[in-house]
Amino acid sequence: MAKEIPVYLFTGFLEAGKTSLIQETMQDPKFRIDGNTLIILCEEGEIELEPADFVDGGKNCYVRVVEDEEDFTEKTLKQWVKETKADRIMLEYNGMWMLQTLFENMPDGWIVYQEALMIDATTFLTYNANMRSLVVDKLNSCDMVVFNRCDPSIDRMALHQIVRGTSRRTDIIYDNGGDVEFDTIEDPLPFDIDAPVVEIEDKDYALWYRDAADEPDKYNGKTLRFKARVGMSRTLAKGQFVPGRHVMTCCADDIQFMGFICQYKDYRLLKHGEWVIVTVTARAAKHPAYGGQKGLLLTATAVESAKEPEQEVAAFY
Repeated sequence: MAKEIPVYLFTGFLEAGKTSLIQETMQDPKFRIDGNTLIILCEEGEIELEPADFVDGGKNCYVRVVEDEEDFTEKTLKQWVKETKADRIMLEYNGMWMLQTLFENMPDGWIVYQEALMIDATTFLTYNANMRSLVVDKLNSCDMVVFNRCDPSIDRMALHQIVRGTSRRTDIIYDNGGDVEFDTIEDPLPFDIDAPVVEIEDKDYALWYRDAADEPDKYNGKTLRFKARVGMSRTLAKGQFVPGRHVMTCCADDIQFMGFICQYKDYRLLKHGEWVIVTVTARAAKHPAYGGQKGLLLTATAVESAKEPEQEVAAFY
């Protein structure tokens, strides 16, 4: 069995502050831990690491650099761990590389303990407008987003909405030259979750789905009504279908059908792909279809034929 090695992952675009955060972390006396640390850098910025300033002078730290994505291979990573006898990894990942490259090449035993996304607040909106797929790729899995250079002139609501459009669980931090503030912007849902019947409008389907997938317990016992497409599959149990929508996270290439399993006594009357308005009761429970995790299991009390919505593909923004 492979040795378990914690990985502290720092993502973000060039000059976002990744190297500085690693430097500060390694200089912090609270980070004084036994064993060897392997620091992997996947791009060169203006700031260079200064191992001599690390706790204990960096005597148990080893730095390796990957300049080209094709060189970021499992074989290389394994070799570096063997050479350095690393007990932990600090990985500064190139923002122009998709995280899939990392996950496909991570050796057995490597476990991402924390993933921090560093962002230059002054350029983030431009990156989001022109490189949306790369931005979403990093927002999807990060535990924390740090907006550096976030002075009072920056529209924090715009930053907040982009992050929350992808993840409702990520911590958001605004840093203005060491003046650090945690995000406290309230993020009310665009529908009344306490209504006798929670009405999900077409434009809010993606947001509702993400919220329900992240916090299924919030919807336990609720009655919901929304427009969806009928999804039928031989993998579903008898009497089940999936009312869902095709959802686009960032671009046309990542459109996926998203919905929850639904029990319906008259499921044989449904046709795959047809549009319906469903009224369902929701129950939060673990299920193999959700990877053994908790998700919503729906029971339809009414299914009505419906016209295709003006915007067939739902989106988070």
